[in-house]
Amino acid sequence: MSKFDEQILVVPRSDIFDGEKNAFNGFIGKKDARYKEIVSTFSGFEVKRRGDMEEDPSYKQLISYVIIKSDSDDSTLLYKRLGGGGEARLHGLLSIGVGGHMNDVPEVSDIGSKLSVNAERELEEEVGLSADAVKDMEIMGLINDDDNEVGKVHIGLVLSVKVDPSTVASKEEDTLELIWEKDESLADMSPYESWSELIIRDAYVR
Repeated sequence: MSKFDEQILVVPRSDIFDGEKNAFNGFIGKKDARYKEIVSTFSGFEVKRRGDMEEDPSYKQLISYVIIKSDSDDSTLLYKRLGGGGEARLHGLLSIGVGGHMNDVPEVSDIGSKLSVNAERELEEEVGLSADAVKDMEIMGLINDDDNEVGKVHIGLVLSVKVDPSTVASKEEDTLELIWEKDESLADMSPYESWSELIIRDAYVR
């Protein structure tokens, strides 16, 4: 099946941002008043064909975006897309999040459980992490970037997990390079893809 035929979860932009009252650009944490209002709209998701949504900014595609942290020190996993793998627009760029479109999971009813299942799947597919290896999955906040065409049609729910670094390995060594980096040095690394850059700016650099 083509990735464009994938059935994904989407929510109308007008619902997510209550018109534009709750619109934001960048990262917002759970303490932001807009966070709870926005996340409450996710339960009204629709299931749409991905290819039809890629150029329709009236909908936001729901993305799980998982930051992987070491359970032994203050370091975070970065990964770099190498040539030949994944989307060409991400080649050569660093990311602090393992992201993926959310699919419906009929066997669970609430949106929180659907999110967890999707996030666990992405972690296993990208870096070989089984659900048993993941500790302390925690929601950090939301990421949105309307400054580019790709960002206009996506919104990310940002989570963090703690893992034993020895359990992480690239499943595609020729297309994915993994790097553990101290949190204090994240802002000095570059170049990042846009969501990672915004999260580091708004959640790590104080």
